Amino acid sequence: MNVGIVGATGFGGLELVRLLKNHPRIKKLTLYSSSKKGDSIDRIYPHLNGIEEGKLEDIDPYNIPKQVDFLFSSAPTGVSASLLPPILEQGMKVIDLAGDYRLKESETYKQWYQKEPPDAKWVDRAVYGLSEWNTDQIAHAQMIANPGCYPTAALLGLLPLVNKRLLDVSTIIIDAKSGVSGAGAVPSVSSHFPFANDNLQIYKVNKHQHIPEIEQMLHQYSETNKPITFSTHLVPMTRGIMSTMYAKVKDGVSAMEIEETYTEYAEQHEFIRLSPAHGLPSTKHVMGSNYCDIGWSFDPRTQRITAVSVIDNLMKGAAGQAVHNFNLMNGFPETAGLPASPVFP
Repeated sequence: MNVGIVGATGFGGLELVRLLKNHPRIKKLTLYSSSKKGDSIDRIYPHLNGIEEGKLEDIDPYNIPKQVDFLFSSAPTGVSASLLPPILEQGMKVIDLAGDYRLKESETYKQWYQKEPPDAKWVDRAVYGLSEWNTDQIAHAQMIANPGCYPTAALLGLLPLVNKRLLDVSTIIIDAKSGVSGAGAVPSVSSHFPFANDNLQIYKVNKHQHIPEIEQMLHQYSETNKPITFSTHLVPMTRGIMSTMYAKVKDGVSAMEIEETYTEYAEQHEFIRLSPAHGLPSTKHVMGSNYCDIGWSFDPRTQRITAVSVIDNLMKGAAGQAVHNFNLMNGFPETAGLPASPVFP
């Protein structure tokens, strides 16, 4: 299969290059970039020397379907809205790593992204690509809206309990922390080394664009549509997300029920792992992998659970999940092209 990557010079695009070069079902990669077209990817990123040396092609939505069989789009949010419809209209299957097609309500998208929403036709057809939860829909989709990194970590930790009606959804508080690579390849003041190093920053308090994305999925599996509290922090490391989630359990819920729910969940999904012996995971446990590791602690005194989930934001939070979805869409083994082990130390 010939596969294209739009936005190949961003961190998400680069991670796709790394994974897809080792995918057993991919014959050729074509890389696209608007800002660096005509340049060679290995000149911009020397770590690809001898691995991927092709020139970056211009992004022409009417020509791309003639060049590749499948497209990953890692363009910024806002760009996908206009870029992808002409490609989709030609029948091509697409995985979009941006936020344009994740939210089903156009007014919600306007409010949180401050942009004009994309064509409702393709928003309606897009399948939210949380691999472990929308597996059947993903397998039959033409277009996948790949989830955001923060929502992936939070939802994978919360949905098993929400789906079993074990939590009071109105009490959910999510405290999330991400490495600096989540800010993207283009430097900003907050990600500049002298500011980010030795510093812990909270940002977008009560207005992060991933809030409605998380709520949309929680409400799909919950009996209520209560809002949640979600806070994000930038920590001075390159990769990783840790989501620490707090919620009250419903009356009568026991620690045994929580353990059985998580255990059953992990047994059903290749990339979900539970921390052993009620330990709590750390970001190093999943770095460079497509795993989500989950740990939890129940406090009978407060009737609250503290659940912790960790992912690599560029892998399970972006490119790794996209490749997982690619495998589901094409009937390939779920683990194809994905690293078997995290990088440690």
